[in-house]
Order: sequence, then C-alpha cells, then structure tokens
Amino acid sequence: MPDSDTGAPPRVVLVTAAALAVALAVAVAVFALTQRSADSSADPLPLVPVPAPQSGSPGCTTLLGAVPTELTSNGTPLKVRSLAAPAPPATVAWGTDDPLVLRCGLTRPPELTPTAALRLVNGVQWLQVPGDGASTWYVVDREVYAALTVPDSAGTGPLQQISDTVAAKLPARPLRFS
Repeated sequence: MPDSDTGAPPRVVLVTAAALAVALAVAVAVFALTQRSADSSADPLPLVPVPAPQSGSPGCTTLLGAVPTELTSNGTPLKVRSLAAPAPPATVAWGTDDPLVLRCGLTRPPELTPTAALRLVNGVQWLQVPGDGASTWYVVDREVYAALTVPDSAGTGPLQQISDTVAAKLPARPLRFS
C-alpha cells in the first residue's frame, strides 16, 4: 500500500529492496574477488630463458622430479604455478604475486669464488646473489648448479624446503671454481 501522503511504497518494501540491493552487491564483489584470485593462479608465468646447459642432466631430472608441489612462505602455502610457453627447461615456479622460481642446470655463477660467502642451509651450501626486490640463491655443492630466486618478502621456509629436497636427492660434491 502506498504512503497516502507521498505516494511512496511502504517502508517495509523500501527496506527489503535496499537489503536485497546490498546483498546483491556483496555477492557480486565476493564472486569477482574469488574469480580474480582463481584466474591469477591459473595465468601461466612468463619467464625469460637463461643459459642452462645441464638442464637435461640426470641431476636436474632427479631434483625437479622431487620438488614439493607446495612451498610455505611466511605461513602462506604457495602452489606450483604453470609456466608460459615457451617455458625454460628445468624450471619450476610457486606462487602468484611474487613467485619463487627454481632453475636447474645453470652455468657456474661468476660470483662463486674461493672467498665468496656461502651459507649452509640444511646440509646444502648456497651462494646468495642479492637483486632488486629478490635474491637468487645458488646451490654450489652438487653435481649441477641450481638457483632459487626468492622475493625479499618471502621467509626462509622455501629455502629450507628446497634445501631438504636437494640434500635428499643430490649427493654433495666439492666446490668447483673453474
């Protein structure tokens, strides 16, 4: 029944219509956010190729076949992400916004010298090469060189998890400086 003074619908109808409009707006916003996060994880990650002459080696095959499908960074699970074609060989990535990237079969990093500062993480020797917003950590004491690029915002969990995989799958070898 319309309001006799103004001809407007009753207050109950107006409140119900407003509540439905708000509920619809919230539902559309939630749907858009969930679609965006689902789509961003599905978008293949484009990567530039880098020299990886040993990418087809048995060591890389063994290592990449054993890496976890999920890494934990600052308590957040990061799932394996697909790579855009043409994908660099012997490469895997995790996460969406600031992905972590593992490459295997690389050439010896030029920063690896007899006086380079190395870090031992879970039985694996790493050489850290800082970059802009991320660091690349090179495995330097195995049959193949591998590198894990980690955003500065990531915690130490991914490096520890990859160290565990490297230590379990590839035997340690003396450092090579040439």
